[in-house]
Amino acid sequence: MRVIETPATGVPRPTGRGAARRSELFEDLVALLISEGFSRFTLDDLAARLHCSKRTLYGLAGSKEQLVRAAVVHFFRRATVRVEAALAAETDPAGRLAAYLGAVSAELAPVSPRFFDDVAAFEPAAEVYDRNTRAAADRVQELISEGMAAGAFREVHGAFAADVISSAMVRIQRRQVAANTGLSDAEAYRHLADLLLHGLTR
Repeated sequence: MRVIETPATGVPRPTGRGAARRSELFEDLVALLISEGFSRFTLDDLAARLHCSKRTLYGLAGSKEQLVRAAVVHFFRRATVRVEAALAAETDPAGRLAAYLGAVSAELAPVSPRFFDDVAAFEPAAEVYDRNTRAAADRVQELISEGMAAGAFREVHGAFAADVISSAMVRIQRRQVAANTGLSDAEAYRHLADLLLHGLTR
């Protein structure tokens, strides 16, 4: 299982005439939502900000809710590709774990707190983030197991480590860490990486 996986549905795949424009428009939409969140926007607002018609937006998805979910799916799918590329470039077990969590942090860094707050409050988007967070926790556990098998990490209780990691990542995703510490999601992942690496390395 890979980090930040998303279902294959939900992202518009334009074909034919105007495909490039629709694809560009969708990328602009994702960038806007990541920067400013989405709860306060109506479709009229989005159309005005993106300099298009509501009809054009309906060509991407049938409603604002579907449009938002498609944008969240697209954000995480795109992040998956880049995170896995960063991981593939490393061979040392500690380097792979650091690269993985560092790449996750880097993908989340440009995202506004308002976007994450809106995602947490909107169930279809929260479900996407939750599924990806749990996939990420599984991926981290895989990397820890690989490191222990290679002798690079201390032997730890696998099930306990998995439970602690999953709990921490879910708390980040649900905005509980932000509420209690003031840390952004990206900052929280950086601190999690620091704790894991210093706790595991010999």
